[in-house]
Amino acid sequence: MKTRKSTRSTSTSSSSSLSNTPTTSTTPLFPSLFSNNMARKSSLFKQTLIATVCLLLAIYALFSIFFHVPLPSSSDPSSTDDGPVDISRVNFPGNQGDASFSSVSDAKVKVFMYDLPLKFTYGLIEQHGLARGGKPVDDVTKLQYPGHQHMHEWFLFSDLARPQSERLGSPIVKVTDPEEADLFYVPVFSSLSLIVNAGRPPGSGSSYSDENMQEELVEWLQGQEYWRRNNGWDHVLIAGDPNALYRVVDRVKNAILLVADFGRLRPDQGSLVKDVIIPYSHRISAYTGDFGVEDRKTLLFFMGNRYRKEGGKIRDLLFNLLETEEDVIIKHGTQSRENRRAASRGMHTSKFCLNPAGDTPSACRLFDAIVSLCVPVIVSDSIELPFEDVIDYSKFSVFVETEAALKPGYLVSLLRKVPAQKIIEYQKAMKELRRYYDYTHPDGAVNEIWRQVSQKLPLIKLMINRDKRLVKRELTERNCDCLCSNETGIISSL
Repeated sequence: MKTRKSTRSTSTSSSSSLSNTPTTSTTPLFPSLFSNNMARKSSLFKQTLIATVCLLLAIYALFSIFFHVPLPSSSDPSSTDDGPVDISRVNFPGNQGDASFSSVSDAKVKVFMYDLPLKFTYGLIEQHGLARGGKPVDDVTKLQYPGHQHMHEWFLFSDLARPQSERLGSPIVKVTDPEEADLFYVPVFSSLSLIVNAGRPPGSGSSYSDENMQEELVEWLQGQEYWRRNNGWDHVLIAGDPNALYRVVDRVKNAILLVADFGRLRPDQGSLVKDVIIPYSHRISAYTGDFGVEDRKTLLFFMGNRYRKEGGKIRDLLFNLLETEEDVIIKHGTQSRENRRAASRGMHTSKFCLNPAGDTPSACRLFDAIVSLCVPVIVSDSIELPFEDVIDYSKFSVFVETEAALKPGYLVSLLRKVPAQKIIEYQKAMKELRRYYDYTHPDGAVNEIWRQVSQKLPLIKLMINRDKRLVKRELTERNCDCLCSNETGIISSL
């Protein structure tokens, strides 16, 4: 009871005190609080509304930039009031009709070809003839390049020797002023030089030295302003034969190397990052018949040198396994006109063509098989193939690991299980793609090589700028840099 009384008394006192307190304003207390809350809510609402509008405008702007396709103007004869837009006639950024791309050449890599001393080009054709009993000529530029599997160097040289007006459709632009060039092509016939005296006894008509040619080439390059300017990074050199330029490769390895494979190059000399894999020039005539297997009675065909060194030892082992199979033709043969005719007949009448490793992982036989529509059976674990950014070789080739291929009966059993329809699919894919391996095709191997070269330009610019800041490189172990730069101590330009 005492507690209740105290509580009531306190409450009464408080109420009395509140009622007796004078006020300084006629505005009630609670309406004031309500008004402040409303003001705050109104401010928050306005801020939210503004933020929402800004967000919607930003989304609309982004949508307009990335997804808007301008409609053709009313003057465009292809436009109609109710018909669909002809997308092929819209000038997207980068199309030739866009004002920002007034010249197609502006978007292409510019290549300057050196006018090398004749001893590095036509003079080598003469030396090749002299080594085979020929006679000196007054004008070596009238000589014809001899036919062999390394004719790629001739076709690239001939392409850039033409006026630019005749090179329509090329992915690069030829320039005659080196100051305009992005890249510099060195058109040395390095593979022809290597084979000038090949197989010829001393005194057969030529005392030519490929080693001397290589040394003289490097000496000439080092005397060129544009080679010294960027340490050769922006130069392109062809070395189609695996042994071409072997003596001086360490002195020219900064350049983009055009090679058949990396079988004879160390990781610090060549790689897919910096260099370009190119196809051999095929020596077998293209097959012109229909798709099918009826006229291809042979299951598997091979004709080539049986005895090779290094990685090519597998050839002799495969000979031992396959030469007794009744529907397999496997023959030893070297390069000659008669053997090429025999190889052509064999490839044109076979379902599959064997492509084992030789002294290096690749061989010209692969490209002979492709133009013959003979399905390649590739037994070469370390092979690198040209143009793999645009060509899926699994669509027309059979890849077999070396270890599996050497199991008795495995290879022929595998191939016999391939249905005829699958072989025809392989043939169709090869016919569609074989222009990539044809150096005489107007949009063939030459253009594709130049496209591959042009794609290296951003990397080359990176390496040039990087090289300017590196004073010395000392690596005790190889790292990822060795794919495209020197790994030994090198004093760079300052």
